[in-house]
Amino acid sequence: MRNRLAAETSPYLKSHADNPVDWYPWGEEALTLARREDKPILLSVGYSACHWCHVMAHESFEDPATAALMNRWFVNIKVDREERPDLDKIYQVAQQLITQRGGGWPLTMFLSPADRQPFFGGTYFPREASHGLPSFKELLQRVAEYHRDHALEIRAQNQRLAKAFADIMPQPAPGAVTLGTDPLDLARQALRSSFDRQFGGFGGAPKFPHPENIERCLRDGALDMAAVTLRRMAEGGIYDQLGGGFARYSVDAAWTIPHFEKMLYDNGPLLGLYASAALATGDPWFARIGAETAAWLLRDMQSPQGGFYSSLDADSEGREGRFYTWSRTEIEAALTPAEFQAFAPEFGLDGPPNFEHNAWHLNRQGSNAQPEAADLILSARAKLLARRNLRIWPARDEKILTAWNALTIKGLATAARLLRRGDLAQAATRAVDFIHHTLWRSGRLLASYKDGRAHLQAYLDDYAFLGEALVELLQVRWRSRDLHFARALAEVLLDQFEDAAAGGFFFTASDHEELIHRSKTFTDESLPSGNGVAVSLLARLGYLLGESRYLEAAQRTLKAAWSSVQHHPQAHLTLLAGLEEYLKPWQILIVRGEASEVQRWAASLGAAYAPTRMIFAIPADAEDLPPAIAEKRAGAATVAYLCTGSSCSAPFTRLDEVGQALGVETQPL
Repeated sequence: MRNRLAAETSPYLKSHADNPVDWYPWGEEALTLARREDKPILLSVGYSACHWCHVMAHESFEDPATAALMNRWFVNIKVDREERPDLDKIYQVAQQLITQRGGGWPLTMFLSPADRQPFFGGTYFPREASHGLPSFKELLQRVAEYHRDHALEIRAQNQRLAKAFADIMPQPAPGAVTLGTDPLDLARQALRSSFDRQFGGFGGAPKFPHPENIERCLRDGALDMAAVTLRRMAEGGIYDQLGGGFARYSVDAAWTIPHFEKMLYDNGPLLGLYASAALATGDPWFARIGAETAAWLLRDMQSPQGGFYSSLDADSEGREGRFYTWSRTEIEAALTPAEFQAFAPEFGLDGPPNFEHNAWHLNRQGSNAQPEAADLILSARAKLLARRNLRIWPARDEKILTAWNALTIKGLATAARLLRRGDLAQAATRAVDFIHHTLWRSGRLLASYKDGRAHLQAYLDDYAFLGEALVELLQVRWRSRDLHFARALAEVLLDQFEDAAAGGFFFTASDHEELIHRSKTFTDESLPSGNGVAVSLLARLGYLLGESRYLEAAQRTLKAAWSSVQHHPQAHLTLLAGLEEYLKPWQILIVRGEASEVQRWAASLGAAYAPTRMIFAIPADAEDLPPAIAEKRAGAATVAYLCTGSSCSAPFTRLDEVGQALGVETQPL
């Protein structure tokens, strides 16, 4: 018999529906059962693309003997961390507080039935005792006995843990706060000191892309650090050399061998960064990588309805990386002798295998400098991609998450604008329309969609990321309804998420399910800081719409985070981008006139890299404009209004005059 996870939409939860474990999804049914029977809760948190989650599932959750112990002693709850980041955030922190060790997935936590407070936990536990860890079955017995025999100790620990949660809430800076640029200077120094000059990136192995770091370098004009990092990543194995797109991280410092899962939330921001680097450096190679990444997103990750799927698994055919690695014989058989002769030195096939089972994972070596080889390599890549597509694919998690889609919409919109790719703007618009029609209900967002079902109250990231993405997309093509949508999202942020007493935004809404802790964090994690993105969104909308409430909320957030930012500025790069934007407001250029002409002006004026400027091409016949924009009327010919903060120029009537004001050389298009 299948367990209760069979009725869920999450592919990760459904993959455990045939386990002999009597799994429950997180919800009142399971929580009530635990209280009624006074059974501790075994909470297991993971996600579809997680390799060690699969290992623990095969070793323990599919084993009838282990499942029998779990069912006898515990109420077992399975959670998809991507659907419930609120739960994951809380219990990851709890695990670290209890064990004094780093977190990760799978997360295995044991909770008291009465109050859901965790009293023990860890991450992966093996089938048999090894590496200082007990076997999972032995652990189950010990935890069950401890819960039975040590109620007073558990209650005392739970009280200490509740106090620890209160203590880790961000503390306001003592006294009056004066916002300044010192944290920006310290962050620049920290990035430069941790920069890997040989391979790019920051720090050592395992090495993550960290889009916030690269964007900070681009904004600061540190093109050497940004360009080296982006180039080394795209030459390495973290980049899919045949199909485009980036894996989650590299296990080595040289970007050679990745952890092979491909996540939507990495590739959207990286797409935008490669497009930005192409414009900032003038190097078309970055545009090519951006185009290939966009092609992967549209080809392999966009649903027929327009939204984007979440991830591709690291494993296929029971092995991590099997889908992506090659034997020399396979490649030689797929190519002509001339193609192989050009391809082999370029991708390291003339050297020893770099992966297990005597296989090669493709990395660019840059050893074939002959121009005539380029066409042969291009042909070889296409043939190998077609051959690879015939293999058994990694599992694709086809749930559509609002926050991750928003990051992808922003990346597509940025690439559409900077690379002049109208098809990418169309793809981004399809995703926006899908979210608006499917995940926006009665003035509130939902977080997840799959198989015709949208559910789960949305989180801070959903609202902030989507609002920012809409503002970015409005710079590519104007739709008044998207501006109203962004404004509606900002209003929910203020109404449901803001900490009115201390400033900043909680991760969950005020009417969200009550949990043991209401998180409020300012640091960047695997996703950008929701508070940081909210500051940028509110600053941009505040000046664009002339809405002082948004600017005041942005200021309150920055002041609430000030103590944290001063202590660890390099961990708050998204928030620092918002700080920079607040201290020195962006230029906003509004161009009004006939539709094709305003687009021509915007394209000409946007031809230079300007990360602190927004250009909106708004046709004269655009309807339903808010007052602050409607008052910037079109004339008999095209006109442009240049605003910095709350100060706007008189209208410009000539393209070259606007270019002079911006310091941009305009060219006829």
